[in-house]
Amino acid sequence: MGRRGGGGGGGKPCALWCEGIESCLCSPGQMINLLDSKASQGELRWLSYPLHGWEEISGVDEHYTPIRTFQVCNVMEFSQNNWLRTNWISRRSAVKIYVELKFTLRDCNSIPQVLGTCKETFNLLYLETEQEEEEGGRGGGGERDRDSHFREHQFSKIDTIAADESFTQMDLGDRILKLNTEVREVGPMTKRGFYLAFQDVGACVALVSVRVYFKMCPPIVRNLASFPDTVPTDSQSLVEVRGSCVNHSKEEEPPRMYCSMEGEWLVPIGKCLCNPGYEERASACQTCRPGFYKSALGNAECAKCPPHSVSHHEGALSCACEKNYFRAEEDPPSMSCTRPPSAPRNVISVINETSVILDWSWPEDTGGRRDLFFIVLCKRCQGQPLRCVPCRSKVRFLPWASGLRNTTVTVTDLLAHTNYTFEVEAQNGVSGQAPALRQYAAVTITTNQAAPSPVTVIRKESTSRNSISLSWLEPERPNGIILDYEVKYYEKQEQETSYTILRARGCNVTLNGLKADTAYLLQIRARTAAGYGASSRSFEFETSPDSAFSMSSESSQVILIAISSAVAIILLIVLLYVVINRFCCHSKSKHPDEKRHFGNGHLRLPGIRTYVDPHTYEDPSQAVHEFAKELDASSIAIDKVVGAGEFGEVCSGRLKLPSKKEMCVAIKTLKAGYTDKQRREFLAEASIMGQFDHPNIIRLEGVVTRSKPVMIVTEYMENGSLDSFLRKHDAQFTGIQLVGMLRGIASGMKYLSDMGYVHRDLAARNILVNSNLVCKVSDFGLSRVLEDDPEAAYTTRGGKIPIRWTAPEAIAYRKFTSSSDAWSYGILLWEVMSYGERPYWEMSNQDVIKAVDEGYRLPPPMDCPAALYQLMLDCWQKERNNRPKFEHIVSILDKLIRNPGTLKITANTTSRPTNQLLEQSGSEVTSWDTVGDWMDGMRTLPCKEAFSGVCYSSCDTMPKTSTEDLKKVGGTIAGPQKNIVSSLKASLDTHTKNCPVPV
Repeated sequence: MGRRGGGGGGGKPCALWCEGIESCLCSPGQMINLLDSKASQGELRWLSYPLHGWEEISGVDEHYTPIRTFQVCNVMEFSQNNWLRTNWISRRSAVKIYVELKFTLRDCNSIPQVLGTCKETFNLLYLETEQEEEEGGRGGGGERDRDSHFREHQFSKIDTIAADESFTQMDLGDRILKLNTEVREVGPMTKRGFYLAFQDVGACVALVSVRVYFKMCPPIVRNLASFPDTVPTDSQSLVEVRGSCVNHSKEEEPPRMYCSMEGEWLVPIGKCLCNPGYEERASACQTCRPGFYKSALGNAECAKCPPHSVSHHEGALSCACEKNYFRAEEDPPSMSCTRPPSAPRNVISVINETSVILDWSWPEDTGGRRDLFFIVLCKRCQGQPLRCVPCRSKVRFLPWASGLRNTTVTVTDLLAHTNYTFEVEAQNGVSGQAPALRQYAAVTITTNQAAPSPVTVIRKESTSRNSISLSWLEPERPNGIILDYEVKYYEKQEQETSYTILRARGCNVTLNGLKADTAYLLQIRARTAAGYGASSRSFEFETSPDSAFSMSSESSQVILIAISSAVAIILLIVLLYVVINRFCCHSKSKHPDEKRHFGNGHLRLPGIRTYVDPHTYEDPSQAVHEFAKELDASSIAIDKVVGAGEFGEVCSGRLKLPSKKEMCVAIKTLKAGYTDKQRREFLAEASIMGQFDHPNIIRLEGVVTRSKPVMIVTEYMENGSLDSFLRKHDAQFTGIQLVGMLRGIASGMKYLSDMGYVHRDLAARNILVNSNLVCKVSDFGLSRVLEDDPEAAYTTRGGKIPIRWTAPEAIAYRKFTSSSDAWSYGILLWEVMSYGERPYWEMSNQDVIKAVDEGYRLPPPMDCPAALYQLMLDCWQKERNNRPKFEHIVSILDKLIRNPGTLKITANTTSRPTNQLLEQSGSEVTSWDTVGDWMDGMRTLPCKEAFSGVCYSSCDTMPKTSTEDLKKVGGTIAGPQKNIVSSLKASLDTHTKNCPVPV
């Protein structure tokens, strides 16, 4: 291989290859010499023809270094054809080669008395061969031998070489020769080697040096991948080269680069990543130093060991924890090593007979972790010395004994007058790794002597006309030796105004001296040395009637016959019912997806939670107690009245429950003097709300029904209803914020739809907003005053309907479904994007019904994204089955949130639906051909008179009319003024040619 040198070359530059490619990388090429005449110290012995043509002479270059040159200057003779050919040159693996010529050439005008034809150019040619030709007499030989090597037709011309600068006689006298440098490409070449030839046709020229070379992409390391030196093998395209990862690294994506014909590396693709324990330094993967670590594959730097950990050797994958410090299995290597917490502090016990409330403070040292929890261990101690054993399984912990996140627990069902020790231990994620370091705080208590618990089971053994024999089970928790029982009874109709008390030693008693055929209520309580326990609930028993023993045998037979007949009829009905039911069940078994009935006639789906209508309960209060938590009125503090509802006042206040922080709540109260029907309807909303558990549904905290006033307590929403909130903050939110609110509402409605609940009154006024802009669906009352003015609801025989928000089929046929809720959601979506505008503005309900039936739909609000307006139109499909389900709506909004750029495309107001009825009513501004037509079309605005003093010089000035401008000229029209301006602007954009100047 010839010596390597630097220099320039022709061809397509790297900058052109890389144009428009972000990851493109240019690496300068490396040139490999195939021939360098200046490097030869002896004669070159190139072949020349004829003998008096090119001549090899010795000389010096510009640095006075001895060189061999060739020159020719036969300008005094005619018809010159002088050839000079190099020795055979092996091209090695090159496809394209470069020829660099340095020469001097004399100006023909400076040569006096030229007899022949003087030229200022010479030709460069080449001849490809597979091997070197046999030559005889190199530098000598006859003219015939030389002529055989210079058959012009065998050579291919590369170029005609001309000088940029030529020298004159004066330059020659001053010994100043102007050196020219020319570089030419040759290729693609296919044979093993070639000859270069120089043809002179009458010039005075001297070849100072000839260099032949090719370009190669040098070895390089890029993106931790090593690429070998590469010779381009295709003259038309880049050569793809696969790199190999350096030591201690792995491929993330196969590394590749492209070698150009200019010997430049282009477009690096893929890369290698350093192994764990190694980092990238100086284009190599080198080990992490002691005190540092790297746990994952990647090119990140080695990280310093986190607190309380250390690495003593190079290439650490993680840092070992110091003594008495640990790391949990789920902890990442970047997390500090931690330790178990210290013991809880200040354990306090409050004893209430056979229960105790334990309270403590957080430990001083949490061990450096946040996953702290507490465990309470109960031990019963007795004897001298005290021997402690675990408490019996019947002892209950509220909320639980293990995994406590707060610092209080209530322990119940303890034995009376017994010693207990409670150990409270704080634990975290590493406590299990260091049992010896775990600490706990202990407290010893002695329970009080407690009264027995109530009797829960009483059985009637026998009855007669004047007596009843009863027995019962001992209380579940006697809390000592039962001395006796107190039996209290009275006639049901007397309502405890007169009662009798008996005492019984055992668990049975006979009540004598009772009235025949009379109902009695009875309560029992047990007594121990600690006193009487609580009374049992009231049990009802009846004595036998007098007539049972005075009937004649004849009447008895008649009664027996009647009873037998009745029994037979009942059995027949039961038999028919069983047969029919089995047939129906057999039919239903073929349709496993159908709903099944359980209890109270409620519909349930197997494995799916469904909504239960509280009106299906015979006693509505049962539904309230089943689905709503009863609160103690003393735990509620009312701060102020914030509004009025249908049944009473709406207040804000605070709720403080045991073992919980005080919270802000909203309180609905039932006004005094209510009827039973009003009470049932008031509590029905709580029965509905209590069945829901979703972050976008208003949360019920509980009800107060056992004292007055009756209350419904819900979470407090600081920003109130959505419609008033949007009107208050008009145009203050970004599109993505509005879509986030809408997504929350849709998520809540999907939850309701999945439970089988139809809201029927979905509107912005029934959406509440908290301080974090989370929107929650509310107002689940089935009977309500929808708005203050009577025009807001269209009255039918089935109740009131919010016309502007209700689907056509629900108005016409009272068909309320999740699809009708989807229609209402579309109206709510319009309310949100218009910042609380009233749907259909000042149109009457009858006009709204007629317009919607004829196909009119609300236009897009100003700057409404096209995707959201399309969702509105989908929700307003007349065919309810074509409306999107809430699951689909949530998915659409999620896509918009993930691609916020789509919200920048606004709906085209000029292409919105129009309606002749609406145009006549003046409730909406449509497109007019001229400004004069616009003013004529606005019936409620005395346009021409009002605008008589206003002059508009162009169509552009009219859309700039502001609300204040309209007020100045007396503009009062139905509908929002900003929609008028936007509609006018759309009209003017379409009909610019018809705009009158001036008005």
